[in-house]
Formats: sequence, structure tokens, C-alpha cells
Amino acid sequence: MTVDDLVGNFAISGNNQDEDGSSYSGTLTLTVDVNKRIIATWTIGDSQVQKGTGFFKNNILVINFHYKCDTELTYKGVVVYKCLTKDILDGFWSEKHGNPKYLGEERCFRITNTSKKIN
Repeated sequence: MTVDDLVGNFAISGNNQDEDGSSYSGTLTLTVDVNKRIIATWTIGDSQVQKGTGFFKNNILVINFHYKCDTELTYKGVVVYKCLTKDILDGFWSEKHGNPKYLGEERCFRITNTSKKIN
């Protein structure tokens, strides 16, 4: 598998980095820049946008991400995905100011013509 195999859109389903592991869903778009680095954009729910950049090696994808919350504070973190196939990513993540006792989790499934967003 190469970094170019990961380019595309994915439906995501995850659990937050908190005691309750509250769930979320949305989409992830992956593109590649001229240096073969990953450019990622998540849309959580219908409106929260998170962006990141990362790299791919040995079927592992690592992305540093950031986003602004409703109060305009910027949050930063890192997500690590094991690329099970080019269509299925299994990951975990942590934010700098998240609860250090927990990790967030996220699963990504490539969106094809017959796929739909996970609700």
C-alpha cells in the first residue's frame, strides 16, 4: 500500500477522549501534497471542521491535527491509524488538553458510490 492509495473520502465513527467515551460521526477527506505528505480534513457532525497534516509508512498513518472550538480556542492533537486496507483505517488519538487517562478511538471506512455517512 502507498500513500496515494489512501486519497479519498471516508465515513468516520469514533469515541471521544473522555470517561464516557461519548460517540461522534462524520467524514474524513485525505489528499496528498507534492511532498507525499497527507493533508486531512475532518468534518465532525455537520459543522465542526478539523485539519491536519501527516505522513505514512509501513501501513501506519500519523496526523497532527488542530481545530477551533466554539470559544475560538485552538485545540491540537495527534491521531495514529493502522491502515488495515486502503478502505479501512483503525485509529486512536489524543489531544493536548484531553483527559490523559483516556484515548479517543476512530474507525474510517472509504465512501464509495454506494456508501453513506455513518450516523
